[in-house]
Amino acid sequence: MMIGSLYIVAAPSGAGKTSLLKSLLERVPGVEVSVSYTTRPRRPGEREGINYHFVDPQTFQKMITQGRFLEHAEVFGNHYGTAKANILERLQQGIDVILEIDWQGARQIRRTLPEAVGIFIVPPSRETLEQRLRARGQDSRETIERRMCEAVAEMIHYNEFDYLVVNDEFEQALDGLRAIILARRLRVEVQQEKLRGLLARLVAGQEG
Repeated sequence: MMIGSLYIVAAPSGAGKTSLLKSLLERVPGVEVSVSYTTRPRRPGEREGINYHFVDPQTFQKMITQGRFLEHAEVFGNHYGTAKANILERLQQGIDVILEIDWQGARQIRRTLPEAVGIFIVPPSRETLEQRLRARGQDSRETIERRMCEAVAEMIHYNEFDYLVVNDEFEQALDGLRAIILARRLRVEVQQEKLRGLLARLVAGQEG
């Protein structure tokens, strides 16, 4: 069995997912965020293998043909995909892996790996979400309005996930994410695999 768990974490833009996951990785050992493949040009400051694996469209299409993606999608003319082999290897090693994808990608993942755990992060209100988008100071009014529409379209699918976390108070939301991961690590089937020797010694000589 795979000892590690695969987590699908989705959220509308501005809900604070990136900040939460950054803090989660700092506080919980044994968790990684999967690095996606993309045909999008590299932006200033981005690093190969850290932000994305950057490939040309021909290479990406070849990977699709070879069945190397767990999920893939086209967004604004660029392709994004989650490679299968490395994730399965890390799960076998007992590493928990997080995928930052949307609800459509989550559906694709669960067709292949139905045991994947879905976590959806939402803001405490639409007003707060809009304030956060404006506070970035990066987007025009038209872009913010478009992002708000996209956010509502994304949030409609919250009930397709297993857990729902409201990012109002940052530390409380972070504690919620930590609780999900730590609780799942204590499942009997996982502990049986990790603690096989200990459990065998504890119940030695007992039957039934």
